[in-house]
Amino acid sequence: MNRLVIIAGLVCMAAVPALPQAAPPVRPPVPRAPAASSNQNQLDSNEALFTVLAAINAAGYDDEINAASTHAFRHALRTQLATRNLDSVYELKRFFRDHALRDPKAELSRYISYSLLIDGPPDFGYRDPDMLRPPDVTSIEGLSPLLAAFYKEANMGDMWQRAQPFYDQQIEQYHELVSRAVLGVNAYTRNTTSGYLGRRFQIFVDLLGAPNQVQSRSYGDDYFVVVTPSAEPQTDRIRHGFVHYLIDPLGLKFAEDIKKKHALGDYAQGAGTLDEHYKTDFVDLATESLIKAVESRMDRKPVLAEQAMKEGFVLAPALAEQLAIFEKQDQALRLYFPNLFAGLDFKREEERLAKVEFVSARGNRLVRAAQVVKPPELTGVAKTLDQAETAYRDRNLEQARQLYLHALEETTEQTAHAKAYYGLARVAVLQRDPETGDRLFRKALELQPDTETKSWSLLYLARLADSQGDRDQAVEHYKAALAIPDAPATVRQAALKGVGEAFKK
Repeated sequence: MNRLVIIAGLVCMAAVPALPQAAPPVRPPVPRAPAASSNQNQLDSNEALFTVLAAINAAGYDDEINAASTHAFRHALRTQLATRNLDSVYELKRFFRDHALRDPKAELSRYISYSLLIDGPPDFGYRDPDMLRPPDVTSIEGLSPLLAAFYKEANMGDMWQRAQPFYDQQIEQYHELVSRAVLGVNAYTRNTTSGYLGRRFQIFVDLLGAPNQVQSRSYGDDYFVVVTPSAEPQTDRIRHGFVHYLIDPLGLKFAEDIKKKHALGDYAQGAGTLDEHYKTDFVDLATESLIKAVESRMDRKPVLAEQAMKEGFVLAPALAEQLAIFEKQDQALRLYFPNLFAGLDFKREEERLAKVEFVSARGNRLVRAAQVVKPPELTGVAKTLDQAETAYRDRNLEQARQLYLHALEETTEQTAHAKAYYGLARVAVLQRDPETGDRLFRKALELQPDTETKSWSLLYLARLADSQGDRDQAVEHYKAALAIPDAPATVRQAALKGVGEAFKK
């Protein structure tokens, strides 16, 4: 079924009772895997989730309904349902009232959990009737018959179809960002399969819940992330879910190796903001500490691991140090995993943890508008190089070339010269002059290039060698790029692939 992406006046839509019809497409459909596909890393909408949240909106769920980030489609759907005298909505209101919680976030959370364990129309029954269901789901047992009646009476199938353009718009905002985040995690962990055979990582976009929510669930072999509207895409928290998806099974597989360090978990008992679960389950504490350490290393921000330790994830800094060792060898994380914990030194960690001061308040996970800090204005050669990069990205190659040449005249600083030669080399490649490109990439490497310039230059040289059939030279350059500490994840992933197979444009 084709999915059409439209641009519509969403604010105006909320003022009318009828949902808008889809407009003619203005760009190609957003690519999506079908619901029954076994493809990994899916980004999609979900009819069961849509129906459940439409039902509770009709029944009285109104958390943050007037928030700036609340999607206009939520207003429009509520308006239309409110204009109809539906018996099924009366029953839903009674159910919602009888099962109400004081915390609206917990309210939304359990209905999301319920949505992820049921099939869609017409019956909304459990996908696995024999599954031992979590308490938040059993607390609203009996919702499915009400959903079935609501779906039929309110003609929710038609509403679902009309909603697709708005879901497609939201999905399109995430598509490239999520792909890049998943690629970065796979590159860092040296994972080539996005997980494990038979497991699934699924992201669902939702427009009907309170904004700024990212909720994750793990049920058997399925890992779900549900994202609600926000002013800025919440990619970091989606990435956090994907790191969980990759690392959680390793924590279970190597639980005995982890438990050998269980004595260090005693230090977490003094963390007042740490969930009690982590204080009683050392394997989960260690796994979450590792996930935070991975994020700290990927973002090149050691302070993140230190902050995690102060929140009670006491192994985060130590595991970040072990990950620095992991990065210098060739094994995938799933194979190297036991070494991370074997490398922990009790005496050193006891000395570190004896000095830790735990935070008194847990960080707020909701997305809030951040103060806009204007970056310092670029001057001199930095400004010229920035302008050159902009021209290069816009494929204004002659302007970019002139600006890179001008940068060479503005300074004698070798790192800046390396960036300029790197830029000139890329221009030459795009102008179909690979010989000049090869020469200029080598010139950049002869100077004092920063890590990014050096690693990308080596990757370009490797691919140029591959294009000329010089496989030995190509592999040498790929390996040189991999040997650079803190090389960008994109370069590392491409270089690992290049070592295994020749690059083909």
